[in-house]
Amino acid sequence: MKHLSILILVVAFLQGCATTYQSSGFSGGYSETQLDENVFKVTFRGNGYTSRERASDFTLLRSAELTLQSGYKYFAVIDANSYTSNSTYTTPTTSNTTANVYGSGNYAYGNATTTTYGGQTYNISKPSSSNTIVCFKEKPENVLSYNAEFIYKNITQKYGIQPAAN
Repeated sequence: MKHLSILILVVAFLQGCATTYQSSGFSGGYSETQLDENVFKVTFRGNGYTSRERASDFTLLRSAELTLQSGYKYFAVIDANSYTSNSTYTTPTTSNTTANVYGSGNYAYGNATTTTYGGQTYNISKPSSSNTIVCFKEKPENVLSYNAEFIYKNITQKYGIQPAAN
């Protein structure tokens, strides 16, 4: 039972370490490049604790936010990419030896115990997602488009993000 409690605490802590919705920084975040008056490339880069779903959602959220900030109501994704960079990390190895020696006459007796710590290898996956979007003032016909206000509202609620003050 004790091990289960510790495992639950570790999992809860690690989930809290996923990249937050923020401008790109050391631990990841979103960035964008304006390609035309109403065209943007939006990217979200997560850290090793971020799920692919979260990276994809935050790319959509930033797309919706840019659409609204630019005075548009709808956006269409004309190109989308998601990818994951994989790496490994092996913890350093440390050994500690404890010995006991005693003597009797011309003889010495003893024992030694060596304990080794570390050496675990962890796989780290960092997801990224990017969308190239076109923004529209009116809902385009015959084009799969997203209502920016709807996307913004739903994703901020899903992740408990406080809406930005406009």
